[in-house]
Amino acid sequence: MRIDWIHFTPWTALAGGLLIGLAAAAFVLLNGRIAGISGILGGLLRPARGDIAWRVAFLAGLVGAPLVHALFAALPEARIEAGEGTLVVAGLLVGLGTRYGAGCTSGHGVCGLSRLSPRSLVATAAFMAAGFLTVYLLRHLFA
Repeated sequence: MRIDWIHFTPWTALAGGLLIGLAAAAFVLLNGRIAGISGILGGLLRPARGDIAWRVAFLAGLVGAPLVHALFAALPEARIEAGEGTLVVAGLLVGLGTRYGAGCTSGHGVCGLSRLSPRSLVATAAFMAAGFLTVYLLRHLFA
């Protein structure tokens, strides 16, 4: 294994992580809600009265932030090494796992761990283990 030192950006990654943590903390402190993307998006599928505007604003911010960033700097090139069918199956599996796991990586990994939730600790460990295993299998056994 070798490190791609040209694209190794620990300081920007640290800054991004701090901003995500700060935003999640502010969201729960100011709104009393968890910043889990699947829960926010899922709430729009069965909307409740008075519960739509903040969800739309949150999701618009997720989509709009890179667009605003692109006004000031070039966005990094996105390179996906999978076919469309693989991406569709992967997306469906992620959605299924999110439902069974009662939340997504952002909800459990960022918000749940910061609240010391045992369920989120187990879920995050499972996410990480599945990711490690998948990379190992695809890059070393099936390559």
